[in-house]
Amino acid sequence: MNRGKRDVEKVEVRLKWDPSAWDQPPHHLDIIAATYSVDAPYGKPVYIVHFDNRSPDGTINMSRHSQTGQGFGYVEVMTLELDRLALSFARVVVGVVIHQNSGRKTFGDLSNAGVQIVERYEELLKEDFAQVSASTAATVAEFTRDAAAVWNFHEMVRGCDSDPVAFSAEMGDAP
Repeated sequence: MNRGKRDVEKVEVRLKWDPSAWDQPPHHLDIIAATYSVDAPYGKPVYIVHFDNRSPDGTINMSRHSQTGQGFGYVEVMTLELDRLALSFARVVVGVVIHQNSGRKTFGDLSNAGVQIVERYEELLKEDFAQVSASTAATVAEFTRDAAAVWNFHEMVRGCDSDPVAFSAEMGDAP
């Protein structure tokens, strides 16, 4: 696993978790990506991408979405085509959030939860959320564009105690 990587072009963010017991409400997790401008890399996101909100330019897309965790392996997938993002973007932050519709759930309440980030066949990140087990949301990665317009990957596993709306607004705050 890499802690960072230079010259990242196109990545997949993959998310998995086991479904809840048959007599319990479903666990619903989402991958969220927030884009930040060159003018305000730690300001308000230019736009946010999640299961029902695509990027306006088609560079960040959800190709697979689950509301229950049912399926084999990674049941939710987001693709980020960083090399196609306009030069006006300097930063993209990716996170995972647990919906809180049926009472408080943390990563520690889930079984077999994990996120993986890959570029082609290279694994950039594999995380099981153990270090943020008491959290309801977590950032997992940051992609930054340097002065040469090259995208760089940075592992950024950081827990939050937020619902999806609040997390979307705060996930890109400076550490």
